[in-house]
Amino acid sequence: MSQRRPVARLAALDGLRLVAALMVVCYHYLALNRPWGPNDPAALFPTPHKFAEFGWLGVEVFFLVSGFVICMSVWGRSLGDFAVSRASRLFPAYWVAVPLTALVVKKWPEVTSTRGWDDVIVNLTMVQAGNNTKNVDDVYWTLFVELKFYVLMAAVVLCGVTYRNLLIFCGVWTVAAALAPSLGLPALAAFAMPQYAPFFVAGIAFYLMRRFGPNALLWGIVLFQLLLSQRYIHYRIASNLGHVAAEHLPTWPVRLIIVAGFAVVGAIALGVFDRVQWNWLTTAGAITYPLYLIHMFIGMTLIHHFRNRLPDPVLVVSVIALMMATAWLVHRFVERPVGKWIRDSMKRGIEEVRLNTPARQQRRTRVGIQASPAPTTPTEDEKRARVKEKSRAEYHVAD
Repeated sequence: MSQRRPVARLAALDGLRLVAALMVVCYHYLALNRPWGPNDPAALFPTPHKFAEFGWLGVEVFFLVSGFVICMSVWGRSLGDFAVSRASRLFPAYWVAVPLTALVVKKWPEVTSTRGWDDVIVNLTMVQAGNNTKNVDDVYWTLFVELKFYVLMAAVVLCGVTYRNLLIFCGVWTVAAALAPSLGLPALAAFAMPQYAPFFVAGIAFYLMRRFGPNALLWGIVLFQLLLSQRYIHYRIASNLGHVAAEHLPTWPVRLIIVAGFAVVGAIALGVFDRVQWNWLTTAGAITYPLYLIHMFIGMTLIHHFRNRLPDPVLVVSVIALMMATAWLVHRFVERPVGKWIRDSMKRGIEEVRLNTPARQQRRTRVGIQASPAPTTPTEDEKRARVKEKSRAEYHVAD
């Protein structure tokens, strides 16, 4: 099957990430009562509030983009390479966001608080949801969903990342997600993630369109996931805005935003936005992750603390600008250098594992036995050659 020539960078995808992040930011700042104390944000921001209360759908857009991007990133990589790329991408900014958020809410416990430093320490692992430890920031729940997606993709990497294997994976995951609620198997439901699977699977199908071109099978997968995503709209509204809102809030804006998200990612997959290569979009995509990590409780605390000292619109715009500037600082001075250090360190560790596997050791032993000549006194030239060879081997392991 022929492949398309890839574009250097999908800048439109970076732009979509920023839009999704700002949707979530506006939802937390303009739709929730928490940062405003006794004041009602619906009264403070009548028109923006109507749009912001659907901003939680930025998470669904993130999952859709994640399916696309992770499928792209695993192609041609080993399991070790995949682990290195994910660890170096996720942890540097996260290790800053967790203690920073904890310090802010400890200093000003106005919108939330932490139970103790034990929770903060466990949060640094990013798997706190797996052992029922409270998230330092509520937005971290999505990271555990992403980690489970990575585990599923790791199984594909082990089997081999091919067009055929990914189609099989999409089919198996779709069936598991569709049946999990009725089978009564908690472990299956936990990993099948029926509420979010349609977005990940559709993202994978869109990337296959990007790489190999669209066809009826891939469009069928996307349409099927779009239909499945409608099943949990009431659940998601209730979990974000409460059961009362789920009963009275119209669902058509939710459906429209989901369709729009599918349409935009589909257009990116088909190359509609390939000419969009604005440099600032790369920066926008880079700050999206740290912005998402730090914005909620830190931003809410700032709004709550200064809500009676600044005009409300000025306060919101100022906090958003501050969060974006902080996100850029985290990206520039933490993510980039620490991410590189993690990549280099993990690559060295993985290379050492590869060099010291039993099979390689046996091959070395066999070659050594077969090549071992009768004991002789090495000449000076042979001594120098052995020293050079040893130096090369040590450099190769440490590189």
